[in-house]
Amino acid sequence: MCETYSKDGTPHPTNKRYSCDRIMERVMDEENPEFAIEQEYTLLDYDGHPFGWPKSGYPGQQGPYYCAVGATNVFGTQISEAHYKACLYAGLCVSGSNAEVMPAQWEYQVGPCPGIAMGDELWVSRYILHRAAEDFGVIVTLDPKPMPGDWNGAGGHCNFSTSRMKADNGMKVCLYHLSHLISFVTGTVLNFRYFQGSV
Repeated sequence: MCETYSKDGTPHPTNKRYSCDRIMERVMDEENPEFAIEQEYTLLDYDGHPFGWPKSGYPGQQGPYYCAVGATNVFGTQISEAHYKACLYAGLCVSGSNAEVMPAQWEYQVGPCPGIAMGDELWVSRYILHRAAEDFGVIVTLDPKPMPGDWNGAGGHCNFSTSRMKADNGMKVCLYHLSHLISFVTGTVLNFRYFQGSV
């Protein structure tokens, strides 16, 4: 599901998984790179309005919804649980699920997974999420800012480690690479929309 090939059996130029896998294979034995993703998402009704929200107006302020229980605080528990169980049944490495800060917003955790497996498991888990929500007549969006104003954004947070990062003096390795990581996320449109509450 995660790779594309040309008619002659060679990797298609858009198949970035193939080249990534070659890199992971080169470093797997020495570095043992592991990834985990915290995937946030928002549930929507067919009209694009957040699932469970009043049709005219808004729910109460954010605060009581995070990791909450109770029909007045969480919207979509059955969907979240159906997705989680389906992922486990499919053999995916999912490790948790919780209600998020904005009502109708959820998160699930995939991993930790070695190397290229993280991408595979994330893509398949997203497919299962959309399919599970379909059974409930609900739409899933991964939009980083589904509601304007002072409503929490949704992201996909990546956790990463290597053997050297987990060894003695691992913090020095982390700090050395911090500047490299910052250059990847600074100024992108999606990150701007996620972190700007007024957008």
